[in-house]
Amino acid sequence: MPEASPQPLSPQDCLVALMIAVSASDQNIRTAELVKIESAVNLLPIFGAYDIDRMRVIADMVFDLFEQEDGLDALFGLIRNHLPERLNETAYALACDVAAADGSLREAELRLLEEIRYELDLDRLHAAAIERGARARHLRG
Repeated sequence: MPEASPQPLSPQDCLVALMIAVSASDQNIRTAELVKIESAVNLLPIFGAYDIDRMRVIADMVFDLFEQEDGLDALFGLIRNHLPERLNETAYALACDVAAADGSLREAELRLLEEIRYELDLDRLHAAAIERGARARHLRG
């Protein structure tokens, strides 16, 4: 039986892919980051009609891309092709929330966030406000 062709990426798939990429960027996916991704998908209106089963497919895609030499470039190419520009700030906010979820930002996460800012062509002031909001939301006692 021929394999079904993969479904094209939805804007929500792109958001999930970026969140997973940030979590996997330091090669150690933390529970707090996974909980943050899952709660975003379960609670945010942008994911209202999203099929949660797609998360595994998208995660596998991100992990496969990260094993390739130019995998990050390929991921950004997919994001550019399938994420509407109006969701760029949403994508960055979700990425920042995942990076901040465990209470510390590692060098690999910071580098990837910088790359995401560049790839999504975010205004520096807007990006700083998004980063500050993520920091404020994830502050520990």
